[in-house]
Amino acid sequence: MKKLFRALLYTGLVLGANLGHAEGLSDLRDGDLRKLVVHSAPKDLADVAFQGPEGPVSLADYRGQVVVLNFWALWCAPCREEMPTLDALNREFGGEDFAVVTLATGPNAPPAIDAFFEEIGVQDLPKYRDPNSKLARASGVLGLPVTVLLDREGQEIARLTGTADWHSDSARAIVQALIAAE
Repeated sequence: MKKLFRALLYTGLVLGANLGHAEGLSDLRDGDLRKLVVHSAPKDLADVAFQGPEGPVSLADYRGQVVVLNFWALWCAPCREEMPTLDALNREFGGEDFAVVTLATGPNAPPAIDAFFEEIGVQDLPKYRDPNSKLARASGVLGLPVTVLLDREGQEIARLTGTADWHSDSARAIVQALIAAE
C-alpha cells in the first residue's frame, strides 16, 4: 500500500511540475535524490570529446535527449552499488528522448570495464572512457561518483555528488518529468 501511495504521489507531482529550466524538480527529490542539487538556471558544460568503443564521442552527440551523465571509475566502491540502478534506469527510459551516459574517468582499461560490468550484471550502459579525466576536470568533478543531469540542449540542470539509487521512485519521477518537459 505504501508503494502504491508513493507511485501515485510521484505521478501527481510529475504531472503538476512546471519544469521550465528544471523548476519543480526539487519537489520530486526523495531518499538518495535529496542530495540532488537543482540549479536555478541551466549551466553550460564543456563539450570535450571522450572515448567510445567505436571512436571519439562527445555530449553534443546527445543533443535533443535528456541525459543522466555519470562519472565513475573501477576503483570506486560506491560506483559498484550505483551502476546497476543506472542500468535499470536506462533499460526503462533509454531511447530517442533519454540516455544514461556512463563515463569511466581516469585510467580504466576496456577489458577491465568489460569484466566490471559483467561482474555486477550491467548490460545496457555505454562503456565510455575519459582516460585523462579531461571532461571530468572541465566539469568540476572532484570525487566519484558524480551524476549530472543534462537538458535537451546539453546544459547541466542538476548534479548529485555521491551514490544514489537511480531507479528509485524519485529518480524515475524526475526522469519522467524531464522527458515530458520538452
